[in-house]
Amino acid sequence: MIVSLRGKLIEAGVLRVVIESSGVGYEVNVPVTTAERLPQVGSEVSLLVHHVFREDGQALYGFAVAEEREFFKLLVEKVSGVGPKMALNILSRLSLPILRDAIVRGDVALLSQCPGVGKKTAERLVVELKDKVGLEGPGVVTAAVAAQPPVPTAASDAVAALIALGFKAADADKGVRAALARLGGGVTADQLVKAALGR
Repeated sequence: MIVSLRGKLIEAGVLRVVIESSGVGYEVNVPVTTAERLPQVGSEVSLLVHHVFREDGQALYGFAVAEEREFFKLLVEKVSGVGPKMALNILSRLSLPILRDAIVRGDVALLSQCPGVGKKTAERLVVELKDKVGLEGPGVVTAAVAAQPPVPTAASDAVAALIALGFKAADADKGVRAALARLGGGVTADQLVKAALGR
């Protein structure tokens, strides 16, 4: 089973890359958040991989960070009705901190913004993953969360506000992440929305 891949990036798309390693080109499906971190074509790249075997073939899914790979595996293995394609779409629309926060808070409306995720699927995400991505008890955090602190609720609220203003979920999430990087912690949802709108 392939768990990581290092080689030359020879093709790069929004949800698909080709990496050449030892003379073999590997097609790897990636979420937008990983695609944003890729170097220029021709550069060396290293991805963490989840290898999926199916009756009609196999596919590689690549991630820039371990937390995204683990969350992808949780989606595919623990949520009924969510396959690799939908899991990739979910991770491509909302960044991992926003997704985890939405699941912990039970924000079905925000989760429903992901393509292919209706209200029922969003509710299943909350029910089946809440105890796996959030606090399991006082002071106890699951391994999937331990490596990364939870995102402030202000960020999730800002994403929801931008979506209400007509932004696509992926654009809203990207704008809020950029605003957080510029402003740092301790900001309100209003400040994040204004920064994302360029005000």
